[in-house]
Amino acid sequence: MTSLQFDTGAEPSAPIDMLEHYFSSHNWAFERDGDEEIVTTVKGSWSDYELRALWREEDRVLQFIALTGINATAARGEAGTRANLFESLALINEQLWIGHFEHWSADGAILFRHAVLLDGPDEPALSMTQAHALVDAAIDECERYYPAFQFVLWGGKSPRDALVAAMVETEGEA
Repeated sequence: MTSLQFDTGAEPSAPIDMLEHYFSSHNWAFERDGDEEIVTTVKGSWSDYELRALWREEDRVLQFIALTGINATAARGEAGTRANLFESLALINEQLWIGHFEHWSADGAILFRHAVLLDGPDEPALSMTQAHALVDAAIDECERYYPAFQFVLWGGKSPRDALVAAMVETEGEA
C-alpha cells in the first residue's frame, strides 16, 4: 500500500477531520460518527480491511484499528486451537515496531491496532503525513501477516512454521 499518492500539503487538523480528508483523497467511501469515529473499508490482496479510527478527546489519543476479516472462532480442529492462535499472536507481535495484533474474544475477530498520542499545548492535530503513516502501517501489517493466521487457523501449520511461510518475500509474478 505504500504506492498510494496523497497531498502532503494539507494543514494539520483535528484527527478525524484529517482522516476524512485522507480517505476522500483516495476515493474511499467512509462513515463518520461526529468528531470521535470514522470507518472505511479498503481492498487488500488477501481481504477487505475495515479501518476504524476512534478519537478520545479526554486522553488525546487516536486509536487506529484494522479488522482483518479473519474470525478465529470459525476455525475448526487442532489447527484452530486457542493455544496456536495465541502463540501466533505472540510470535507476530514480537516482529512489530508499531502496533500489535489481537484477538477480540467477544466475536473472534483478529485485528491490528495501534494508537498515536496527540498531546501538546495546542489543539490536537494530525498531519496528512501522520494519517498516511497510520493507514499504511495498518494495511501493510495486515497484508504481511494475514497468511500466517490462515496457515495456523485453517492450514494446520504450527505457529512458527506459519510465520516463516508468511514472511517469504516473493519477487515478480507467476
